[in-house]
Parts: sequence; structure tokens; C-alpha cells
Amino acid sequence: MSSPLQNMILIIFCAHASMQPMNGQNWLAIMAAAPTRRQLINGAVTLGVAKSSNWAEAGPEDRISHTAESIHQESVFQAKRQRVYEALTDARQFDKVVRLSAATQSAMSLGNRPIEISKQVGGVFTLFGGHILGRQIELIPNERIVQAWRVADWNPGVYSIAKFELMEQGSGAKIIFDHTGFPEGQARHLAAGWTANYWEPLQKYLAS
Repeated sequence: MSSPLQNMILIIFCAHASMQPMNGQNWLAIMAAAPTRRQLINGAVTLGVAKSSNWAEAGPEDRISHTAESIHQESVFQAKRQRVYEALTDARQFDKVVRLSAATQSAMSLGNRPIEISKQVGGVFTLFGGHILGRQIELIPNERIVQAWRVADWNPGVYSIAKFELMEQGSGAKIIFDHTGFPEGQARHLAAGWTANYWEPLQKYLAS
């Protein structure tokens, strides 16, 4: 059982966390600093500040990662939200975006599967010749796209979550993009890929 002192430490930590602005970076920072049950029991935590390893035990067979990678990007486009949304969800239009991408321009071998983009929640999508695959999780026209997204050579059953939030930005639109749940060590590569194969060619397509 936890002692009154251990309970007090946990209460102080939670109160401190609740006063922080809840943007993505602060949330990750707060969660990374969160004390584990073992640290509380050992008295290793003082006012919510703790040293932790990459993995902390949460129970007999559970482990919690404090080093999970994520990507956050924001891009502004000189087009209305409806046009941006349609370019991302209409196979014919997105095919034109792909043709402007760095992957296509560099003659990268992507496979020959045709672009397929379902406009139904639960439907599949196949992009970049079959190099990118997944399913639509949430589709709110002109506002939000959430996808279970994977690269074809990832281990079977491994999917990340890609979320596109579309916001008004003056006379244009902004995409607020978050990507989580991908295999460890791939953040830098994937972040560069989103820029070179999505945002930059999408800018060119919408300006044409």
C-alpha cells in the first residue's frame, strides 16, 4: 500500500500537471516526467521531478515508453479548406500531387499499384504505387482526416496514426498535422517525407 507521503507526492504532481497549458509538447513533457509506481514506492520522486529509463514498469507484465517519437507539422496553403481536403481525399487529384512529389521526381521505385482512396470511414487507401497503405479512421469533410497509415515494408500489423486538421488561415487554409505510433527511429525520415511528398507537391498542385 502507498503511504500518506507517497499519496501526497502524487497529488502534488497531478495538480502541477493540470496547471500546464495542454499543447502537444507540454503534454509529452508532463507524461515523460510522470512518476512510476516503483519510483513512488522507493521515494525517488520529489514534486513531480524524476529520473526515468526508456521503459518503466507499470505492472507485472506492462511497460510504458517514455521515448515514443511523434511528428508535428503545420503548412499553409493558398486555397480554401474544401479544395485542400478534396486534394487529399480524391484519387484523381492526389495522383497529380504524387506526380509532383520528390519520390516521383527522383524516379524512386514505388511499385505500380494505382492510387486508391476511399471516401468512407473504414475504407482503404493505397498511395505511391503501393508504398503507402492504410484505412480511413475519421473523415469530417473540410475539417479533419485521420488515417491508420503504414509503409508497405513495415512489419505486418504495424500501423501509425496520421491526423490532418484543416483550419482557416486568412484567405487560405492551414493543415495541422500530427503523426504518432510509427516504428522507433523513423521520425526524421518520415518528417522529411511528409514535407517532400505531401506538403511541397500539394502547394504546387493547388497553385496550378
